[in-house]
Amino acid sequence: MHVYISCDMEGTAGVCSWRQCDPQNRHEYPIYRRYMSQEVRAAIDGAREGGATTIAINDSHSDMRNLLWDELPPDVRVISGSRKPFSMAQGLQPGLAGVFFTGYHAKVGDRDGVLAHTYTAETLYEVRVNGVPCSEALLNAAMAGYYGVPVLLITGDRVVVDDVAQHLPWVTGVAVKDGIGHYAADSLTPNAAQAAIRAGAREAMRRAGEAKPFTFAPPITLSLETARAEGADFIELMPGFERTGGRSVRFVHDDYRTIFRAFVAAFRLGGAANVTP
Repeated sequence: MHVYISCDMEGTAGVCSWRQCDPQNRHEYPIYRRYMSQEVRAAIDGAREGGATTIAINDSHSDMRNLLWDELPPDVRVISGSRKPFSMAQGLQPGLAGVFFTGYHAKVGDRDGVLAHTYTAETLYEVRVNGVPCSEALLNAAMAGYYGVPVLLITGDRVVVDDVAQHLPWVTGVAVKDGIGHYAADSLTPNAAQAAIRAGAREAMRRAGEAKPFTFAPPITLSLETARAEGADFIELMPGFERTGGRSVRFVHDDYRTIFRAFVAAFRLGGAANVTP
């Protein structure tokens, strides 16, 4: 059984500040990247106890070079570095037994979502697909669903765990912290979080037969609201995007892989507007 793990960092136990997950911070970041790596290791161990035989990991935070290799078993594969064409969903493919999301966080605008954002806080104010407000987890779950692969486990703050449960009720969720606004959290200790994640991963594998691929029905409409009007100025230059408002654009297609590619291109191009000319 082949399991794929997409691992983020803001949903790691104890994280409540951008500085803790900023590779430029030489004091706090090294501490919390180790906790992130240890949570991934806990998910790996639990998956194997539940029957997983091979595991691939996609490092999905920031510059995507966060995982400490010495915290991982020697027989896993790791996708690292940026810019990956499919970003947090790079490496998804048909035939996987299931997907784990670790260290995930609430979507932009969520109350009590610790460091809540959707892919890029600087560029995107809201992301909707077929009218549904989307977190990174939901967007990536639909990319897995495109290949017929279900999400089995999500770990992170309680807001994202509860949100995913509304759309994917078969997913095993492990909430490692409760948000207190945007920049504070009531968190498990790293050791307790890792134990919970290991148990959750084992349970997720046990329940894998109940899981279903998550998909959006075509025609699929991607609606983006940018943080600034100039972001929408840039995005609407791409063929297929339609300007729908001062800070909003829309892209429609029947194929979710195309939708996802358009989304990645949009937030990257829109981010160029944040550079002062």
